[in-house]
Parts: sequence; C-alpha cells; structure tokens
Amino acid sequence: MFQNPSKVDVIDRLNAESEISRLISNYVHNVDDGKIAENAELLANARFTVGETVVHGRDEVALFFKNNVQHHEDGTPWTWHAVSNVIVDVDSATTARAVSYFTVHQELPLLPLQPIVTGRYLDTFEFVEGEWRCASRSVQPRLVGELGHHVATPAASSEN
Repeated sequence: MFQNPSKVDVIDRLNAESEISRLISNYVHNVDDGKIAENAELLANARFTVGETVVHGRDEVALFFKNNVQHHEDGTPWTWHAVSNVIVDVDSATTARAVSYFTVHQELPLLPLQPIVTGRYLDTFEFVEGEWRCASRSVQPRLVGELGHHVATPAASSEN
C-alpha cells in the first residue's frame, strides 16, 4: 500500500485516516449495542486504559467490559456515544495517532435523557498485514455526571 515508509503520499494518508476513523466509530457502536466480543476483537492487540485501569488483549478487554459496564435487560448499556473533533495524524506508513472527544448520553425508565460523561480518547494505531489496528486506547473522562446506571460500581465524580 505505501511505497516509501518515511513519506506517506496523500492518497495513502487519506485512506489511513478513513480506516482509522472507522475503527474509532466501530468502538462506540459496539459499546452502545452491547457487543463486548466485537470490542474485545477490535482491541485484541491493544493496551486499553480507562482511568487507572490498564488491560491488554482480547480476554482482558472482554472481562473489563463485562465487569465494569452495566448491561440492562436488552443486553445493552442503554447509552448513546457521540464522537467528535476527531484528529488523525498518520506518522508513517505503519503508525498513526488520533485524538477525539466523546459524549455519552443515557436514558432509562427512571433516568431522563442526559449526558453522563464526556472526555477524550487518545489512540495509537499500527498497520499490520495490510490493515490498520488499534495499538492503544486511553479513555480520559473529563466531565462526569450520573454514572450509577452505567458503570458496575458507580465512579466518584471528580472536580476539574
């Protein structure tokens, strides 16, 4: 795909940005749809960090989602993630970085629709065997609201 590893041409860079943006979007769709196995596969080769928790690989990622995200009777967390302000930097033919914002909304029968957490994803990617894959994801919450119906053990709000 790339001819010169030290210089990425425009078409290859645009293709990489598109593929990486799709990976970022797939992650949030999987979370909202309760697809733990799909996100475990997406992050199978990655270092996944949420706050102080760090997990590595498919099995640890799956266990993290199972143990830390509440899934309701329909198998989903009843959330709606929105990702915005995505910036992808293709550093070379085989490495890239991205930063994006996230906002998570939730509504339940006794919880009106509201944003429950906002923050930033810091990601790194690698191009392996003809495909871009996630090498690391750091979830950095910034503004925290009512998480009592989302996380398995309600997180304490922090002042920023």
